[in-house]
Amino acid sequence: MNYTELDVWVNSRQLVTAVYQSTKSFPKDELYGLTNQIRRSAVSVPSNIAEGIGRQTTKDTIHFLYISRGSLYELETQLLIASDLEYLNKNEKEILLEKISVCKKLLNGFINYYKNKING
Repeated sequence: MNYTELDVWVNSRQLVTAVYQSTKSFPKDELYGLTNQIRRSAVSVPSNIAEGIGRQTTKDTIHFLYISRGSLYELETQLLIASDLEYLNKNEKEILLEKISVCKKLLNGFINYYKNKING
């Protein structure tokens, strides 16, 4: 399976790009704080999907998909905090949260697919 063709991976990469664009305008004193943390969480999503697909067992793949899902929840929380601090405008926040929602749905479907392979 080529992970680069998976909708969940493609969408999560698009999320990373959107996150980087949105965090460019964050205060410079947040560069090593919230900005860095948000970006790391975002990059973790497609990275863990790729690592999971590269694993030899279904159990390992599921483990990394769960890590990826955890990173989505972490990212969502960090973006809400950035919004509370008024680093994101309402439109940016809504766009990013919608992208996260799409990624969550795709990732949950992918996790279920692999769980069914185990239980199959």
